Amino acid sequence: MEAVSYTAQWTAAARAVESERDDAMFRDPFARDLAAPRGFELLDKYGGGGLLPFIAIRTKYFDDGIGTVLRENAVEQVVLVAAGMDTRAFRLPWPAGTTVYELDHAALVDEKRARLARLDATATTDRREVRADLAEDWLPALTRAGFDPSRPTLWVAEGLMFFLTREQSAGLLRALGAASAPGSWLAVDFVSKALLRSPFSQTFLKGLKEDGTPWLFGTDEPEEFLSAAGWKVRDLKEPGEPGAGEGRWPYEVQPRDRRGVSRSWLVRAEHVGG
Repeated sequence: MEAVSYTAQWTAAARAVESERDDAMFRDPFARDLAAPRGFELLDKYGGGGLLPFIAIRTKYFDDGIGTVLRENAVEQVVLVAAGMDTRAFRLPWPAGTTVYELDHAALVDEKRARLARLDATATTDRREVRADLAEDWLPALTRAGFDPSRPTLWVAEGLMFFLTREQSAGLLRALGAASAPGSWLAVDFVSKALLRSPFSQTFLKGLKEDGTPWLFGTDEPEEFLSAAGWKVRDLKEPGEPGAGEGRWPYEVQPRDRRGVSRSWLVRAEHVGG
């Protein structure tokens, strides 16, 4: 098993491609080095069907959402769940007093640390590495790193939920809620069930499955799915809408009441319990 998952590699590669555009929506100066060894190869393999613009739009949406939550709420701790090769702790401006926890399995955390050291990367906030497996009890490792569940938290779960089963995804959302003080928030994304069934997605999905990283879960009702785990959707966008890559998405955004449409959901939600 490679220290850096295939997903982390090709996501970094996509961010590198976006960063090198003249009209880039964000700049990630570390992404090209963090995409090794196979990120660009995998991106070529998977790269149809709007993958590149989707990763760019999702990254920008999450960047902006993090800024909005921290600006408008008394949140000073941020947890990147399955952080992968995310570099927001190095490239975003953070309010004073913010602590960013990057949670992922030990081999990836250690490899990322080594690569960033070679790049002389310096975090722009208090960044803490958390070595933990999401399939096990990860909260003790997070609290040992300084996380305080009595304080409001922003959880960032980007590009994660479709790799889990429905039951695993719901369980993770409940676990995040159980560790959330009042005033906590979540940034998360999903795909629709229709996207997993669409004939236009099958080449991409087949490649993921062949590489041992199949997409397993989609929901056509993200508001209801999140509500069942105690999260109230406060912002929901599809790529191409205002505030989510308008003008950069190559497909027409379909009306929400049109059934059977392949969709990606970009979400900010507040923890309300229940």
